[in-house]
Amino acid sequence: MLKRTWTSVVEFVNDVRSELKKVSFPTNQETIGSTTVVIVFCIIMSLYLSVVDAFLGWLVGKAI
Repeated sequence: MLKRTWTSVVEFVNDVRSELKKVSFPTNQETIGSTTVVIVFCIIMSLYLSVVDAFLGWLVGKAI
């Protein structure tokens, strides 16, 4: 049983190594571009949600 478990572990590690060789990591420019898009999107969404929240607060204030 121990030999079978050891064989499975070795096979798993070999499979992980072979899969990691297929991974392509982004370049610095791609990382900077993606990060910029995410930050700009977060800023736009926060402004949008702030406006919607203010409007709904005003609307509920008028209704009460």
